[in-house]
Amino acid sequence: MKSEAIAFGIAGIAFGLIAGWVIGSQQAIVRSVSAPPAAAVAAAPAASAAAPAPSLDEAKVSAFKAAADKEPKNAAPRVQLANLYFDAERYTDAINWYGEALKLQPNDADVSTDLGVSYYYTNQPDRALEQFEHSLQVDPKHVKTLLNIGVVKAFGKQDLAGAETAWQQVLQLSPDSVEGQAAKRGLDSLRAAHPGSTTSPRPGA
Repeated sequence: MKSEAIAFGIAGIAFGLIAGWVIGSQQAIVRSVSAPPAAAVAAAPAASAAAPAPSLDEAKVSAFKAAADKEPKNAAPRVQLANLYFDAERYTDAINWYGEALKLQPNDADVSTDLGVSYYYTNQPDRALEQFEHSLQVDPKHVKTLLNIGVVKAFGKQDLAGAETAWQQVLQLSPDSVEGQAAKRGLDSLRAAHPGSTTSPRPGA
């Protein structure tokens, strides 16, 4: 989310904070159902660039690289490497390792979506959306993917209607989940910033 996309005037910092949490928390939920990575979500997109990147655990990197070399058909150490690089905000390296993992395990929607998020953090919103489409081909009801589609459409493409549609789908599929609550906050902010331009969420409709 380190792009100029936030400049199109949606509810200022408040909506930026929500969107930062949404796309970053997806990464944490996929891996451990724990708190979002601090670097990804500690601030709004416009402010996060000022925060120092967390350090990379070189010992873990070395261990997982050794495991990847030893097990060339095992996606797991490649995913772990990608996760480490993502959390250190080294998104180009994360893209490489998520891509390597997907070559071995192409129908992993979680890894595909993590790859899409990494594309977005490298200012490639179109590639992010393309990757999310692959995730939905694997699992059409993958709420983490739908949640992030909304973020990328809102901030990367300035497509408020598209963001609303994606977030409404999250609410319909899983209104009480972490993703559903995040989608609701995004929709509430859209309505607050643009009264009358969005519809009220209808969970389960």
